[in-house]
Amino acid sequence: MKTTFTARHFDASKELHTYAVDAVQKLDQFYDRIVTCDIILQPVPDDENPQQAELNVKVPQKLINAKEKASSYEKAINDVVDNVSRQLKKYKDKNLANY
Repeated sequence: MKTTFTARHFDASKELHTYAVDAVQKLDQFYDRIVTCDIILQPVPDDENPQQAELNVKVPQKLINAKEKASSYEKAINDVVDNVSRQLKKYKDKNLANY
């Protein structure tokens, strides 16, 4: 799985970059045919949850997208990975039923 990391409108620390990439690697256990994964972190104008994590996961014949806002980038990353893992399980169940 090819992974790209983008930090929009801020400079991400090395720790944050590593944390995000490691969290996304866990998606492989839910579906092993992931082609690419784009991690996009950016601040948003929200007093409650000012950090947003977006994940674009390309699998054969589908693009799975999720966005989550949280009080910290780490929390947003965890939430978005959970969201995408649910979508991957659903996608896998649907596609395996077709064979």
